[in-house]
Amino acid sequence: MQYKIQGEPTPVVICDLNANETMITEKGSMVWMSPNMKMETSAGGLGKAFGRMFSGESMFQNFYTAQGGPGMIAFASSFPGAILPVEITPDKPIVAQKSAFLASEQGVELSVFFQKKIGAGFFGGEGFIMQKLSGRGMAFLEIDGYGVEYTLGAGEQMIVDTGNLAMMDATCSIDIQSVKGVKNVLFGGEGLFNTVVTGPGRILLQTMPISAFAGAISSVLPSKG
Repeated sequence: MQYKIQGEPTPVVICDLNANETMITEKGSMVWMSPNMKMETSAGGLGKAFGRMFSGESMFQNFYTAQGGPGMIAFASSFPGAILPVEITPDKPIVAQKSAFLASEQGVELSVFFQKKIGAGFFGGEGFIMQKLSGRGMAFLEIDGYGVEYTLGAGEQMIVDTGNLAMMDATCSIDIQSVKGVKNVLFGGEGLFNTVVTGPGRILLQTMPISAFAGAISSVLPSKG
């Protein structure tokens, strides 16, 4: 499979497949394809289907296979931002924000990832339930806004506003830290909690989570009544 990503800030990834190669998508992200691409929809087993549902995706997957020769298929982002290509290998799974998965090669498996620490579960908000991508193959993730990558050493930490963590290596861990100081909480405008990411591993931070974008839009809309 060969691919190219075009069109930011509303990008599309165009994949050129060899005969019998298959791509998977979860949420109807296909925007165009060659006539020889055959689509099949499958839940892939009840346990896996519920796991995908809890991770913010559909219970069903769409499989697109090039038949009778090379084929082409394109998947578009649902929000202004970026499409991130990530190579998944058995020894390097990754964890991504809820609903980040756009499409992948057939060898990539998508499952739900729950935070192990109690604080992250109760106060993590969007970060409580995430997606884990394992197996082998190329995957494409949706990033809200622009993505900035850091590599953390063992024990090295980054404090991130809730919702801005787009992806991390599965070797990283996260916890939730309360904002210190009464004035900071009441007047700082940054919320009650931050996400603390601990290495080792690579993390990707996004500049405009869709929730923040929605909040900014709603704040300037005229009130009803």
